[in-house]
Amino acid sequence: MTSMLRRLFGGFMLCLPIVAMAQFPNGPVRLNVGFPPGTGPDIVARTLSQHMGPLLGESVVVENKVGAGGQIAAQTVARSPADGQTLLLGEVGSISISPATYRNLNYNPSRDFAPISEVVRADFVLVVPADSPYKDLAAFVDGAKKASDRVNFATFGAGTPGHFGAELFAREAGMKIEAIHYRSTGDAVSGLVSGAVQAAFVTTALAVPQVQGGKMRALAITGAQRSPALANVPTFAERGLPAINFGAWFALFAPAGTPDAVLDRLQKDSAAALRQPAAVRSLGEAGFVVVGSDRQTLQTLLTTEAKRWSDVVKATGFRAD
Repeated sequence: MTSMLRRLFGGFMLCLPIVAMAQFPNGPVRLNVGFPPGTGPDIVARTLSQHMGPLLGESVVVENKVGAGGQIAAQTVARSPADGQTLLLGEVGSISISPATYRNLNYNPSRDFAPISEVVRADFVLVVPADSPYKDLAAFVDGAKKASDRVNFATFGAGTPGHFGAELFAREAGMKIEAIHYRSTGDAVSGLVSGAVQAAFVTTALAVPQVQGGKMRALAITGAQRSPALANVPTFAERGLPAINFGAWFALFAPAGTPDAVLDRLQKDSAAALRQPAAVRSLGEAGFVVVGSDRQTLQTLLTTEAKRWSDVVKATGFRAD
């Protein structure tokens, strides 16, 4: 009798992934993003949802859970059922930087999420006001080293990639900076354009229209290659600072415990959605590079990024709480 029960139980467990697939998706899939409508992350989420929905056979509804640098959206998904119906468009700040900057974070990225796929990434651009006296990176670094005061860097909030990217830059270049934390992207951009602050790291998506519109000057880009949209802007590596190679990445996550069969389906359909020409075009125009990685590649990225940003945060001694 015991042997029979074991065989029945074993057969039941083997059938679980098949049952999960048969029931998934069961209604609209909700994609949580931690930033307001019209921002870069929102554009990524809506482009993905538009092209992924038909592949899943259900609508993918974007829900903007704004606040705390993406932490509210992350917390929402961490506490959701592990059935694949609630997803997170996570990013480097809330997933890889926040655990090192907040002692009482309400979620644990390595424990609470199942990685699905890196969706897109974008490089950062060092920008200064259009009327800045610094015409290139060398002049900026030289001026910063000679300045009697610290160079003011605008950020889109404490603990964001732009904040710690500036700290990393200062460490590698041998200069001192003062981070000026703004509450919103718009305020930070206004501060930079007006000259209230001297520099900032912004994504290529934000930099391109500002530079082309003559409101900012771009000095260097963090990517391994120059951006086609900013072809005259050198990389940091070209100017002798190869360690300044951080970027903004956005990835798809489900709650931990979501069945592998469901995760595989989500990875397959999200990657296929991103390969569609219309998606590639719209995301490229917004300054993003499409990735669509497999689950293991994303896990490797997360492991690397967690250590990297933890080291940067420890070196600065910064704590957000």
